[in-house]
Amino acid sequence: MKSRPLIAGMLGAGLVAGLSLSLIATEVTAADHAEAPETMMKHAADITDFYAWHKDDGKIVAIITYASFIEAGGPPEYDSGLVYGVHIDNDGDNEPDHDIWIRFGQNTAEAWGVQVTGLPGVADPVVGPVATPIAAGPGSEMVWVGLADDPFFFDLTGFTATLTTGTLSLDGSNDDFAGYNVMGIVVEISTDGAAGGSDVVKMWASTRG
Repeated sequence: MKSRPLIAGMLGAGLVAGLSLSLIATEVTAADHAEAPETMMKHAADITDFYAWHKDDGKIVAIITYASFIEAGGPPEYDSGLVYGVHIDNDGDNEPDHDIWIRFGQNTAEAWGVQVTGLPGVADPVVGPVATPIAAGPGSEMVWVGLADDPFFFDLTGFTATLTTGTLSLDGSNDDFAGYNVMGIVVEISTDGAAGGSDVVKMWASTRG
């Protein structure tokens, strides 16, 4: 029976200057929805969360969410001046062995599309429209980008009340992120292609612009 590699998470914080700051650990649980003022000026560059997990069909799903607090009914945010990265380390040196790059652009009709390069095992760039599943490789990998309900849950009101009063005010009944959307970038990656024979895969995300 073939074992699946362990995914170790790294949270990448994108900066407009093109740098990235990564927190390295075997497991990361974090979110970043309210960035420093200078970074928030480039809303589409602000990564909120990075998720990755195994599927039973030999694939890894990786999701970057960015551009927090989009009001329900608000327009999606695409920026052709930014590049989003999903980085994969499979030899334990904390340096990427695969870099997946995601870019947005518009055609002559001003319709937005996406280009993905560097998917393990996929030689040619993957190109297609936004908000539509795009077949991405010989193993039926998939790419999707678009507006989505923010999956992050947090009771900021209860947290603030707890700090202020000293009385626990968190009971799971309030979600201050309810009603807000976020932008999502979803890539399916071949587990074998990402792992390269390793038992451990580390992944993180970045933005550059």
